[in-house]
Order: sequence, then structure tokens, then C-alpha cells
Amino acid sequence: MEVSDIKSLCLSLTDATVAESGEPSNVLTYKVRARNFAYFKTSEPERWRFSIRVSPERFLELTDQPGVKPARYMHRFHWITIVNVSEFDPTYLTELVGWSYRKACSTLSKKAQRELNIKQEN
Repeated sequence: MEVSDIKSLCLSLTDATVAESGEPSNVLTYKVRARNFAYFKTSEPERWRFSIRVSPERFLELTDQPGVKPARYMHRFHWITIVNVSEFDPTYLTELVGWSYRKACSTLSKKAQRELNIKQEN
């Protein structure tokens, strides 16, 4: 799966939007109603590193794999960074993006969750 595929996947989710922040952050952030669920770093030396939130169990499992590390500043909330998305299993990555999206949706109000009609998993 390439960077463009991940971008398309993130934007295909219900009510997902993207925002780009410039200097000093240089981050492309994917959100659902102002709740972040994924982001790309857009500047060197970390260009196109992809970060998502995962469950605490998966956090431990994933950060033991080569090419996956705790996300800077966000690791305490179980965010990981995938160094090269094209080397990561596409099926598993799709599943992880979906989980991160649903987790972001779960922090919305009950009314907003009903409007989105998202099946919740915790």
C-alpha cells in the first residue's frame, strides 16, 4: 500500500476531513469531526511517516516490530508511527486505520455517533 492509497482510505471514511499544518509542525492530519485519527509527517527527515492510534495490546505488539515505533509525543495515548507504509501489510494497515477511526468516533457525543452511524468497538 502506497502513501496515496492510505490518503484515499482515510478520506473514504464517513465524515473524514484532512487538514495540513505548515511550519513548524508540517503534518497532514485526518480527522472525523475535529477528532484526529491519523496523520502523516510532511517534512524531511520523516517525510510520509504515518501515525495512527492503536489499542494498548496492539501498541506493545506493534512497537516490537521493525519499522514501527511509538509516535513522538503521542505514544502515551497509544499512537504508533509506521516508518514506511509500503513495507507494511496492507490488510493489517487497513484494519488499524479503521480501528483508529472508530476510536476517534467513540469520543464524539452520542448524537454525533448516531449521525455517523458508526459501529463502535473498544
